[in-house]
Amino acid sequence: MNIKQTLLELSALSGVAGSGDDAAQHIARLLEPFGQVSQNPLGSVICRVWEAKPGQPHLLLDAHLDEVGMIVTHIEDSGFLRVSPCGGVDMRALPACPVIVHGKNRKVNGVVCSTPPHLEQGKEKKFAKVEELYIDIGYTKEQAESLVALGDRVSVHGPTRILLGDRVSGKALDNRAGCAAVLYALELLRDVAPLCGLSVIFSTLEEIGGQGAKTAAHALEPTHAVVVDASFAHTPDSNRQKCGLMGKGPMIGTAPILSDEIARRLTEAAQARGIPYQREVMAGGTGTNADHIAATRTGVITGLASIPLKYMHTPVEVVALSDVEETGKLLAGFVKDFGKGGAGE
Repeated sequence: MNIKQTLLELSALSGVAGSGDDAAQHIARLLEPFGQVSQNPLGSVICRVWEAKPGQPHLLLDAHLDEVGMIVTHIEDSGFLRVSPCGGVDMRALPACPVIVHGKNRKVNGVVCSTPPHLEQGKEKKFAKVEELYIDIGYTKEQAESLVALGDRVSVHGPTRILLGDRVSGKALDNRAGCAAVLYALELLRDVAPLCGLSVIFSTLEEIGGQGAKTAAHALEPTHAVVVDASFAHTPDSNRQKCGLMGKGPMIGTAPILSDEIARRLTEAAQARGIPYQREVMAGGTGTNADHIAATRTGVITGLASIPLKYMHTPVEVVALSDVEETGKLLAGFVKDFGKGGAGE
């Protein structure tokens, strides 16, 4: 598997919460070689890789495929669109940003309006709420209404770029990077004899509450789970205590909702194979699907592995390809050891 190419393809796909058909359909095709693929009513893509035999544990890997974006709430008499956020959109990155409106029958290009600095008089808000923005699609109201309906999703247009070294920048790397890592892990496990049940969810709706993973996990009934997501990579303007380091491997999570057993097994799997890793400690919830999967049915023993990412929820998120690769290797090693009940090979 070419991790760079896969990540570029996944980043380019649209998948705003509640309207993730492009991303879901593409990922479903990528999963077909690994097992039985289906979608649940909320759009999450499910792959049953290995069926658990009687007495075997059933391990679930989850990575969410949806991205933050917006939803059309009103069409002005001028033809400009008004929107509300779908997920935690970074308002600071939106003014003057190119966007794509996923309209009735086709995609419509647009731009988020931005007041020129020459016209500012000190009274405008530096960073407005998303609901106060206008999107210009270049049409009259009548033309706009023929193309766009209330409730249509809007995604940012952030072309993926290759940076120096092994860095990649683009939109939706949270969490298409996690999706790429899980796909790479499945590739590494292709010829492994199954010693446990294994299922995979590429889940929807994580950015607005985690309903996609929770409902899919409820149907699959796993005994254990590892969630793969993105977390904060350190930049000069951020708090080092709350961030990992890019290029230093996956971040293994510790939190009250997470299993210390899974964290230990992930750590042992990394150490046994010389995979670089970092620790991420959270005092409460994790803000990921791990919180929801762990509380599914009577409870699921759940862990978290995160990929360091800069500039989260903007059109210019950045990840290191090495971190994506090492996360995939860690997941594959963990699955092999998990089936044996130990950490070494």
